[in-house]
Amino acid sequence: MGKLKELLTEIDALLKELNSYRPLTKSEVTRLREEFLINFTYNSNAIEGNTLTLQETALIINEGLTIGEKSLKEHFEVIGHKEAYLFIEELVQKQEALTEKVIKDIHSLVLMEQRENRGVYRRLPVMIMGAVHSPPQPYLVPLQMEQLLNVYTKNTDEHIVTKVAKFHLDFEAVHPFIDGNGRTGRLILNLELMKQGIPPINIKFSDRKSYYNCFTSYHTDKDSKEMIFLIAENVKSEILRYIEIIKMASDITEGKYPK
Repeated sequence: MGKLKELLTEIDALLKELNSYRPLTKSEVTRLREEFLINFTYNSNAIEGNTLTLQETALIINEGLTIGEKSLKEHFEVIGHKEAYLFIEELVQKQEALTEKVIKDIHSLVLMEQRENRGVYRRLPVMIMGAVHSPPQPYLVPLQMEQLLNVYTKNTDEHIVTKVAKFHLDFEAVHPFIDGNGRTGRLILNLELMKQGIPPINIKFSDRKSYYNCFTSYHTDKDSKEMIFLIAENVKSEILRYIEIIKMASDITEGKYPK
């Protein structure tokens, strides 16, 4: 665990450095937020099988356009994910505690096209194709979600990165909803990071194999380290990106670039 401890220490130092810089302007923050939202929505949906491209996702979010030959369901997945992300931003501002109601509210937006399943724990057994783990029977879901949140809430000593990584693994293991669990889980992950002042992360579609391998390792070897490292590396990368952007903006303001 030495490498992990070093990585978490580095993240803490980078976050402190990030917070020491003069903040970006409101318009600059809005621009970065919009770019992240498009990329996050595209990647999170693509991991779950949505075939809309990054450009098509941007057109739906920014212009409200309908993409020919693409299903209405895929359009709703983009709109729902966007609304869910905007909702978690509101929760961050309020420093809202993570509860079953919060999770169900996020899911209700993610699954906006399935009215009967929005924010409702599944009533059917499910199988995850290609997974080595079988989610619990539906009658066990409410109890396991309650236990999961109790453990998470009482765990106040662990680093937020390891804490949310383990929660993500266990949330997806319970698979509480009939659909939308992956997207909801990644939104919850960012909600909890952002509440601690950490920039949201974007697990890319191109990294989906590594992402899936984290779950396999957890369920075969009870090893959460792969997921912790995956999230930690994404956190580090995102903080470094923000530092670079802020430094560049500051240098331009101070006239450090040649004319």
